[in-house]
Amino acid sequence: MSDQPTPMMAQYLAIREANPGALLFYRMGDFYEMFFDDAVSAAAALDIALTKRGTHQGQPIPMCGVPVHAAESYLLTLIRKGFRVAIAEQMEDPAEAKKRGSKSVVARDVVRLVTPGTLTEETLLEARRHNFLAAFAQVRDDTALAWADISTGAFRVMACPQARLAPELARIAPRELLVAEGARLEDLAEEAGAALTELPQGSFESTAAVRRLTALFKVETLDGFGSFSRAELAAMGAIADYLELTQKSQLPLLRLPQREQIAGAMQIDAATRRNLELTQALSGGRDGSLLASIDRTATAAGARLLERRISAPSRDLDTIRARHDAVQHLAEDAGLTADLREALSRVPDMDRALSRLALDRGGPRDLGAIRSGLTQAITVAGMLQDDSPTLLREAAKDLTGHEELIDLLDDALIAEPPLLARDGGFVASGFDADLDETRQLRDEGRGVIARMQGEYAELAGVASLKMKHNNVLGYFIETTATHAQKMMAPPLSETFIHRQTTANQIRFTTVELSELETRIVNARDRALEMERAIFARLREAVLTAAAPIGQAARALAEIDLSAAFADLATGEGWTRPLVDDSRAFRIEAGRHPVVERALKRKAESFVANDCALTEGETPAIWLLTGPNMAGKSTFLRQNALIAILAQAGAFVPAARAHIGLVSQLFSRVGAADDLARGRSTFMVEMVETAAILNQADDRALVILDEIGRGTATWDGLSIAWAVMENLQAVNRCRALFATHYHELTALAAKLDGVENATVAVREWEGEVIFLHEVRKGAADRSYGVQVARLAGLPDAVVTRARDILNLLESGEREGAVHPAEIIDDLPLFRAAPPPAAAPAADKPRDSEAEARLRDINPDALSPREALDLIYELKSLS
Repeated sequence: MSDQPTPMMAQYLAIREANPGALLFYRMGDFYEMFFDDAVSAAAALDIALTKRGTHQGQPIPMCGVPVHAAESYLLTLIRKGFRVAIAEQMEDPAEAKKRGSKSVVARDVVRLVTPGTLTEETLLEARRHNFLAAFAQVRDDTALAWADISTGAFRVMACPQARLAPELARIAPRELLVAEGARLEDLAEEAGAALTELPQGSFESTAAVRRLTALFKVETLDGFGSFSRAELAAMGAIADYLELTQKSQLPLLRLPQREQIAGAMQIDAATRRNLELTQALSGGRDGSLLASIDRTATAAGARLLERRISAPSRDLDTIRARHDAVQHLAEDAGLTADLREALSRVPDMDRALSRLALDRGGPRDLGAIRSGLTQAITVAGMLQDDSPTLLREAAKDLTGHEELIDLLDDALIAEPPLLARDGGFVASGFDADLDETRQLRDEGRGVIARMQGEYAELAGVASLKMKHNNVLGYFIETTATHAQKMMAPPLSETFIHRQTTANQIRFTTVELSELETRIVNARDRALEMERAIFARLREAVLTAAAPIGQAARALAEIDLSAAFADLATGEGWTRPLVDDSRAFRIEAGRHPVVERALKRKAESFVANDCALTEGETPAIWLLTGPNMAGKSTFLRQNALIAILAQAGAFVPAARAHIGLVSQLFSRVGAADDLARGRSTFMVEMVETAAILNQADDRALVILDEIGRGTATWDGLSIAWAVMENLQAVNRCRALFATHYHELTALAAKLDGVENATVAVREWEGEVIFLHEVRKGAADRSYGVQVARLAGLPDAVVTRARDILNLLESGEREGAVHPAEIIDDLPLFRAAPPPAAAPAADKPRDSEAEARLRDINPDALSPREALDLIYELKSLS
């Protein structure tokens, strides 16, 4: 047996070698086939059958495949499982290959490399989230980060010191991160949830980047885009290079790159985003996050804009106030807001439709989306008056001027265009006279076929005779073998020409039918060809207007977000915050937006609380004490979220709010470990605390919860004490500091600007009642034993813990040197065998009614018996 591969397998292996690191989808007719290791990996990942096809080097070749028409769902599964997929299409008609000889192979080539950061298909993307591809570049000591979403055209870049890379990746949340070979950023990419792709150093060469970017944007020079550093050019150039590699001949329609400044947005590190659950809950997924709780946007583009705003609240006062003006205007006009939201709900995702059209992956439905979006844009513009706030007025200007394109698309397309152009049927009647004439011939041909069937049935005397069509035989006459006998005998055999015999049917044709088929087939093919040409013309018209269409899409998203914030404010009773350049932080009756929403579902109310971290211009720190379960963490988080909402341009869940611009937000809440990197819970706590103390400036807002609890009591107390002093004297920031170390409350008398606050509780007959109310003052104890009882610890354990606590507290009051001296006197800690479990208290005897109830099986009672039982129990009481 020869070890030489067949021509087809040789072609497969050559294409596979040219695309290392990716599964190869090899088009064979109506299937994408995979072979060798690709087939083994794909079959396991997709849970599909693994078969064999031929041999190679004496071994069977593993094979699996997926249908072309269902490929997108399989691609989604593979991408989510970390694979990259190279799509190899047939580049010619198989009939052309046959003309060259029996051993000729259909020409195939990779037309696209599918990766997590380069998705455009609607079914592969989350409609309400961006799909960013990011690149990090270093040129000597200069570093930069660029990111693009080819599904929407967004393209941004910023100078980014490596120390800022983790927070920025957490903000952007890219699906894929490009780095130069040897960059060693695996941990950062994994933490950000991004697939890491290493490119050759040449992809990050800044001089080559200029050539790539000018080619991408079809310009002679980049001077019109602004001035970029070498690192910024290298990062953008790496993205352009990667898009050339993955998209082959079809490059995406990216907008001109926008530079972002680190100082332009509130700085929020990865740990803080995670702790505050801004866009993703700690449990995973969107539900339970701030984003999910406040998202009332009507459009996909508006939802993506909301996520960007929450991820990067602005630090520009003019921008923040302009956004608040727009929200206030709409909140004060409920009718206008309702009308706007109703119109916006009919706006499709124009950004992504435009992107698919630019990449030649779009269809008639994408043209319809552009038409509908621009039509609704005119409607929305008509609702906004000249006296609207600046933000809304400027947005409205970008919504008009598209009438000519709308008219063209309206005339050309049917009301509900199909997804794909290849099957035709999307061009409206009356748009093209030649097409209408060709369609008439095609459609009348079908009528002629129907009439011909009746004539042939009558001629043959076979009422069951049928006229059918398939791609192999074309049109044919079909009848049963019994009836076919007389059709194959004279004189009928002179009319009916035998074509094919199947198991149950005999098929015929006629000279007349063959001639008619030629005319019909030509008409059908010509109509499809004409529709494809019209599609190309319409696509070109849309792409020519891509820039103003993109501006309209962004304007609609801005209006949508303002209307959503207004709806949220009026529906939930939120108020406009005062944001200025001071260091104030005063919240009256503040609430936690996520917790309040959850409580409303249970028909429960949220206890609002005040927070005042400043007296004049002096920064203030609140030292918060109180038991677990009392609401300390909720109070801490709600104030951080209020600051984020205010600077994102939203109203806030409070009766009144005065917030001096927050430059940085840090939150160290909860306990978690990082065992993969060898970090204990306490080490993670200390690393995050160190980051806060080393970075927080005097405009920062710092949220700290239970610093030092991960180590021994005296160590932890010492660390918490020193951290508090550093925040007050060195960082001089606004801070909320929650602790169980009551000893720290003494600092309020020693440090300027430090105040004690506590979450109130009440004891009633040994039970602890949480009031969820924050008051000035310090907690007298932690109520840990009571909380343990609520958690369900056995009564014996709770009783023993209370006894030990009483002894420890009495020993402390009597001046014990160390708790160990008291513990040594407790029976529980003596060297003698441990005491037996505390005997259970004698249970009181059941009453007569209780004894009677104990013997009752409710499921066995009829309604009448249940009523009789109630009367019986009543008599026993």
